[in-house]
Amino acid sequence: MSEVRSPISAAVDALRPQLSALVRALYENPEVGFEERASAARIAEELAGHGFEVETGAYGLETALRTTTGAADGPHFAVIAEYDALPGIGHACGHNAIAAIAVGAFLAAAPFVAEAGGRLSLIGTPAEENGGGKELIIRAGGFDDVDAAGMVHPGSGSGTTSVLGQRTTGVRRIAVTYHGRASHAAGAPWLGRNALDGAVTAYQGVAQLRQHILPTDRIHGIITDGGAAPNIVPERASALFYVRSAEIDSLRELTDRVVAVLEGAALVSGTRAEIEVDPVPPYLPLQTNVALTRRWAAVIGDHGILVPDPPAVVPQGGPSTDMGNVSRFVPSIHPSIGLGGPDDVFPHHADFAHVTVQPPAIEAVVAAAAALAQTAVDYVTDPGLRAEAAAEFAAAGGRYRWED
Repeated sequence: MSEVRSPISAAVDALRPQLSALVRALYENPEVGFEERASAARIAEELAGHGFEVETGAYGLETALRTTTGAADGPHFAVIAEYDALPGIGHACGHNAIAAIAVGAFLAAAPFVAEAGGRLSLIGTPAEENGGGKELIIRAGGFDDVDAAGMVHPGSGSGTTSVLGQRTTGVRRIAVTYHGRASHAAGAPWLGRNALDGAVTAYQGVAQLRQHILPTDRIHGIITDGGAAPNIVPERASALFYVRSAEIDSLRELTDRVVAVLEGAALVSGTRAEIEVDPVPPYLPLQTNVALTRRWAAVIGDHGILVPDPPAVVPQGGPSTDMGNVSRFVPSIHPSIGLGGPDDVFPHHADFAHVTVQPPAIEAVVAAAAALAQTAVDYVTDPGLRAEAAAEFAAAGGRYRWED
């Protein structure tokens, strides 16, 4: 692939000023999930400036977008972009860098994919942080004609994920509202039924459950509504819990255990629990395709960035992504790359947003875009790679769609 690799890397390098400008533009105007109107428009403008027709409002989602090039019946690789920000701390998860990597990879790979008779798409997916945009796009049929997909996520420091794959947990949300009876807290407390007691008991019960879950599992939550005034017995109180697990089956089981705790809290407090599981789509554990990730790693290596290759994939706890849903639907990669900031400035820390616009971060964006572009080109031009990726995907269970 060396005869293609050099021109692709050169094409991405030529895009460096535009990619840097895109990273900064999104950084300066962060928008939370499903409100990324200016961000989606800025990405569409960049793609249109290179002659591509972009559909915005794709899949029935106002801030989703898609552009496609190449043969309609050729092998189809989708480059995935994210561009939503976090409330209050902007692009502290680096989605502005993700968007630039995707745009750079698509623009660099597009002519090579089209010439080879393949097909390449850029799919802009909203609300990774709060709404499961990728799962909504799957449900709308947006990945039905895609054969493989990839994106790159930024991280802290200078490290990368293993070529054998970053593992993430799946996550489900559980919202609960306790309904009690209001009364004067001093004058007639015996007439009240304290909904806040229900929420507090639930929180404490979940805390006790944490002692008896797998090391890779996570449960965390907050009380979102605790009443109106201390001298009124709260008739309504609410909480929201996130449940994470490294496997789909254990994610279902842990969800059931948490729901049982929430129901028990209602009995203890004499209130009624209104429980909503999955107010937004679940995020599934990520399933990295090793065959495709090796191609990405080889190009990153050309940029002097080492990608480790340990002997086994170990289940991990930690964050979640709706790219996990895509990875269960088509062979996918989701490697991470450090942006050169301090190791202790981790994504979701406010300072990480500032890291994304520094010169080392732009270098990482360019390298990651070149590697992702090369992976897409290799996929559509190399039947052996497609067969290897497909066999690996089939051995892991094949196409999976979440069913409630």
